[in-house]
Amino acid sequence: MVRIPSGQIGSGDGADAADRETGREIERLPPGAVAAALGVDAVSGLSRDEARARAGLWGPNALRVRPPVLAWRRLLAQFADPLVLLLVAAAAISAGLWLREAVADGSAGPPFEALAILAIVVLNAAMGFIQEARAERAVAALRRMSAARARVVRDGIRREIPATELVPGDVIRIEEGDAIPADARLIEASALRAGEATLTGESVPVAKDAALLAGEASLGSRRNMVFSGTAIVSGRGVGIVTATGMRTELGRIAGMLEETPEETTPLQAALARLGRRLGLAVLVIAAALAATIVLVEEICTLPALLDTLIVAVALAVAAVPEGLPAIVTAALSLGVLRMARRHAIVRRLAAVETLGSADVIASDKTGTLTRNAMTVRVVVTASGRCLLDGALNGQDHDIRLSGEAEAALLAGALANDAALQEHEDHPIIHGDPTEGALLIAARTTGLDAALGRFVRLDEIPFSSERRRMSAVCREAGRDGLLVALKGAPDVVLARCTRERVGDQERPLTPERREAIVAANAGLAGSGLRMLGVAHRRMPEGSRIAPEDGVEQDLVFLGLIGMRDPPRSEAREAVARARAAGIRSVMITGDHPNTAAAVAAELGIAADGAVLTGDRIDALAPEELDEAVRRVSVFARVAPAHKLRIVRGLQRNGLVVAMTGDGVNDAPALKAAEIGIAMGVTGTDVSREAADIVLSDDNFATIVAAVEEGRAIFSNIRKVLRYLLSSNLGEVMVMALGIVLAPVLGLAPSPGEVVLPLLATQILWINFVTDGAPALALAVDPADPAAMAQAPRPRGEGVLTGAMGWSIAFVGLVTASCSLFVLDSCLPGGLVEGTGSPAYARTMTFTTLVLCQLFNVLNARSGEVSARDGLFRNRWLWAAIGVSLLLQAAVVYTPILQQGFMTVSLSLGDWLFCAGVASIVLILEELRKAVVRTWRAAAAAA
Repeated sequence: MVRIPSGQIGSGDGADAADRETGREIERLPPGAVAAALGVDAVSGLSRDEARARAGLWGPNALRVRPPVLAWRRLLAQFADPLVLLLVAAAAISAGLWLREAVADGSAGPPFEALAILAIVVLNAAMGFIQEARAERAVAALRRMSAARARVVRDGIRREIPATELVPGDVIRIEEGDAIPADARLIEASALRAGEATLTGESVPVAKDAALLAGEASLGSRRNMVFSGTAIVSGRGVGIVTATGMRTELGRIAGMLEETPEETTPLQAALARLGRRLGLAVLVIAAALAATIVLVEEICTLPALLDTLIVAVALAVAAVPEGLPAIVTAALSLGVLRMARRHAIVRRLAAVETLGSADVIASDKTGTLTRNAMTVRVVVTASGRCLLDGALNGQDHDIRLSGEAEAALLAGALANDAALQEHEDHPIIHGDPTEGALLIAARTTGLDAALGRFVRLDEIPFSSERRRMSAVCREAGRDGLLVALKGAPDVVLARCTRERVGDQERPLTPERREAIVAANAGLAGSGLRMLGVAHRRMPEGSRIAPEDGVEQDLVFLGLIGMRDPPRSEAREAVARARAAGIRSVMITGDHPNTAAAVAAELGIAADGAVLTGDRIDALAPEELDEAVRRVSVFARVAPAHKLRIVRGLQRNGLVVAMTGDGVNDAPALKAAEIGIAMGVTGTDVSREAADIVLSDDNFATIVAAVEEGRAIFSNIRKVLRYLLSSNLGEVMVMALGIVLAPVLGLAPSPGEVVLPLLATQILWINFVTDGAPALALAVDPADPAAMAQAPRPRGEGVLTGAMGWSIAFVGLVTASCSLFVLDSCLPGGLVEGTGSPAYARTMTFTTLVLCQLFNVLNARSGEVSARDGLFRNRWLWAAIGVSLLLQAAVVYTPILQQGFMTVSLSLGDWLFCAGVASIVLILEELRKAVVRTWRAAAAAA
């Protein structure tokens, strides 16, 4: 209920008093009492001095705007991620390593590794800044919705002023086409109807009047109030402003947007956890390796200790997948491009993945699941029902109607103030959507010619008290007048004494009246909005006025049922979502019967269970949590209810995708893990608050986006599986190589550091294998079975236990293969060799690179064989080719040989390295086969 703040009366009250309430609910006061309570004369309005004083007390009639976040702060925020900070530290360490080498011998080239890491960090920050760093524009969009001008009465003079100058107590005049500039209590109304879909979700314009309200009333039921940001569809009225700026219903939503924090997406949380764990692992690895070298090699001199520290730090840097942030960003960005081609515009990169993990799609009905266009579905006459389902889109011009149905539609089109304007392939309705639906139905069924024979002479307009409208017309070539009437079925029926049956008129018997009432109740219960239509022939020159009985002794023509129809593709989309383990929930401001009918038709809920806003208000949080687990249809809800529903779903451990198009959806869009707004019919507010905007307003696009999101997350896991297993292999090569140095034939002199690989070689491996191959994995084609799987559990991280075991297995095999080659190339050890340390390191170096290139084929799936779709990703093979060329360059190019201490290898050497490295692929294929067999056996049991 709207309450009158005591500080609004007069200008002498302070700002503190302005926030106190008198307890008087303005909807329950008569117009005179409203004016007295607000300290204004309803005829002359406020004086200029009083208006100026109240403006100083209450401030401008505008929504509060947050100061924009400075660009440099938004850019700096991109470096707050733990993994990004770790990479900055890695770049500094790598630069220190290069600086020492440069000072020591002056032969070091440019610091390629440090520059590469810094480039990755900068690229990641730049892309995040462009895609994600946006100011809080939702409140600014709400502000733009406010009316620019307002017609006000001050000092007894009507004048037009900027809407920002309105104050509580101002008397405003409104008429058809106006945007309401502030919340106001009506004191006069004539055939006034307001479109409040963007505020309440109610698809049908609401009739307004100045009458008192009895009992509690929800936002959509306050018929004697008009609200800022809504529009007048028809009629005119006078109101007294009760609230301006942030105190309006629109302002309350703006406040809710400000108070609703941005949700951390599952991917963001998972990568943050991974960054922290990797940071800790790096420190442990560096310390352990340094201690191992010192103990095993008996290091005691300062130069040797310094070499040991540098090697340990270099290996720690190599253990971090520094390409991960950029590759994840690239994977998401490429997904954004693919989704844009499927009509889903992503405003925040992480939203792509989050949508793929959604458990629930909580959708607004009007304009999202339905077409947001009232459509005639059925005409009921004395001879039966005529279904117009084939004409829902206005394309079927061959609907054959009985004479009764034609007469009913003709009367509905004549008693009508709407107009149609042709626009490309569809008409645009100007006026009331319900009346527009009657005109489209008449046109669709071929009644244009019949309508053209009539000229309107007069009308008796609709009002909320009368609940009907009459039009008086003259028909060309026929004497007399025709009165066409439409309105609430019970009102129309009460004024009829006959009904049309075929081409005749017959008396309305009590039995027929009961049958008509029953038919109306049944159709209304199925969610249709029902109208009754009737007509009457009158002699030329008859007086046209309600008191003259012009709306009596009518001929009942029939009932017309209409509804905002579901989108044709929405049912299939709901079914696809269900197959993917995603529950669809409808949240609407419409009538419960309408919501239940649409939900049943779409397959969202067949049990008819509906939870209304009033019932939600009566539920405790734990009761609401239980209710949202069972109920999938919510009707007559306000913005605060939508937030409570989303929060209740989230407390049940569900990842929520919230869709909508109106102002009333914005807080819930922002609160949900993923907000999806309609781009065509949506408001600026909903688009600014959302993470994804649908350019075609198609519910089916959401399901397509889910599929894309799942594919992207799957590819991110492939990249992680590959990078972590490869980097683990490098760490194990170094650690085991040092511990087992005497066994492998590495015989260091006392106090000397002898390593299986040099620090520069380790960094080169990361440069060669962590770049192009990992990026190619990020664009791997989607698994066709992705939409047959359940959503990923909310608490499940990017890495699972099964992935961890797979990563450890591949890392151990990689290290074993590499150390075997090292041993076989050196004299002594387990396998006798004859090569020099430089040759052995080059062979080990090359084997490790090839192991990782074989591993990239493994990483495409944790269970499916690498043979499946082996050549489907052409970019992967191109990346493998580039990596081989780079490795060949470091082996054969003299300047690189000098920098990386390598020697040339023969073809036989390459074949030997490749043969040993292929063991990584062979053993992983065997492991996958065992896993598949085990899972199949478990499923059969």
